[in-house]
Amino acid sequence: MAKKKIVIIGGGYVGFEVARELDACADVTLIEQREAFVHPPAAIRALVEPALLDQLILPYDNLLQSGKVVRGRAVSVSETEVTLESGAVFPADYILIATGSSYAAPFKPSGDSIADFQQASKDVSAQLAKANSVVIVGAGAVGTELAGETASAHPGKSITLVSSDDTLFPKYPAKLGAQLKGKLERLGVTVILGQRAQDLRHLDRPYEGSVSLTDGRVIAADLIFPVVGSKPQSSLVQSLPGVSADALGRVKTDKWLRPSSYPNVFVGGDIADIGDGMTIVATARQNPWLIKTLKKVIEGAPVESQKPYAPWKKAPILVPLGPVIGSSWLFVTVGDWITRKIKGKDIFIPKYRKAFGISSSGK
Repeated sequence: MAKKKIVIIGGGYVGFEVARELDACADVTLIEQREAFVHPPAAIRALVEPALLDQLILPYDNLLQSGKVVRGRAVSVSETEVTLESGAVFPADYILIATGSSYAAPFKPSGDSIADFQQASKDVSAQLAKANSVVIVGAGAVGTELAGETASAHPGKSITLVSSDDTLFPKYPAKLGAQLKGKLERLGVTVILGQRAQDLRHLDRPYEGSVSLTDGRVIAADLIFPVVGSKPQSSLVQSLPGVSADALGRVKTDKWLRPSSYPNVFVGGDIADIGDGMTIVATARQNPWLIKTLKKVIEGAPVESQKPYAPWKKAPILVPLGPVIGSSWLFVTVGDWITRKIKGKDIFIPKYRKAFGISSSGK
């Protein structure tokens, strides 16, 4: 009997893992517009350790044994097929859309070119090495980690982290934010809370200039990083019948991660407004559910007979401040040793290289 055809759009953290795990039991096509996966948390450290750049870019060549990875951009989805910009059409029994989110350079590729991403990273790394003063606007995970990485690698620089919130990580227990603030300050970082930057010249890339805060202060810097959050790439999903989205662009789903009136089309990751935050750990809860559910559905079980997806009540978060120190919330607040052991030491690079079938020697 022919295997069921599953087309997965987007080769990010959700798409690549679901494709890999379904490869043996379905006819899998993974559609991805870039020739390689980029591991963004390591892109933060690569700005102070440029030698890491090649380690965090992972080609799709060895990901699937039976299925295929097609480089291209999906432009339309129906109940039975996916059409690419090139005109190529891929029939499907089931479709998963996991097109992810965009972010300011150089933390994620801004376009389809990996070479452009590499060059942007190298350029900003060189600018950062020369800068005497750095302002980071936005104190989520990326901004906070960037402040810590920069201060750890370049202890002589003037580094300012600006947050519009009154505490760091306000959605988590106060102990986490207080620990991170104290550790940043001991690294020499000036942490400014409860202030919004009013005049960011660019939102998509770092630049030299000054920042005006809501209290009237003006801070000049050799390098200003706008780090103000992800934007869901959900336009493809929003073209489906019956889809609704929030103001940010995340799409509403039913209990089985279906966003539209098509019963065989699922979504996952940053574009899904299901109650998970837009972090790798937050959306990682969806992967095992999608894999298990799609395997059952492939075998002929109705989707509605499967256990509905249950989002995190509050997802764990790991915030290294360089390779040695940091704090995390793993249902309790933990400090340097656990943060370093789980994430800070290697930023998950070996884990993802192994997942993509790349040996430690790079082959």
